[in-house]
Amino acid sequence: MKVSKDALRHARALFQTCLKDEKLDTDRVKMIVKRVGEEKPRGYLGILTAFQRLVRLELEKRHAVVESAEPLSDALRDEVLRDLKARYGDDVTSAFKVVPELLGGMRVRVGSDIWDGSVKTRLERLSQALS
Repeated sequence: MKVSKDALRHARALFQTCLKDEKLDTDRVKMIVKRVGEEKPRGYLGILTAFQRLVRLELEKRHAVVESAEPLSDALRDEVLRDLKARYGDDVTSAFKVVPELLGGMRVRVGSDIWDGSVKTRLERLSQALS
């Protein structure tokens, strides 16, 4: 669905009201969605679509996905989470996944930031360098 510039402008304004100390206030998000759904202003579907995208992107900035070839020990999980919280703030959530295709090492993704220290990626880079 293509969102009009006007709907995008309204969505951005609504989104700004949901930020408190640069953090997303989920109660405010719920209230805004409910209110826009009830009042149904002109172009409300576009406004809600753009607003949903902005909220999703903000939540992704605060969620880390840690992939490893084998399950991580509790000590290593705690260390990784502590480092992520130091870099991104205390409100970072995390998910740890086992991905055997990585062969070894770890890949961490937080929003659009990716740190890839997996053996698979290193082998692919070496293969490309030799080609």
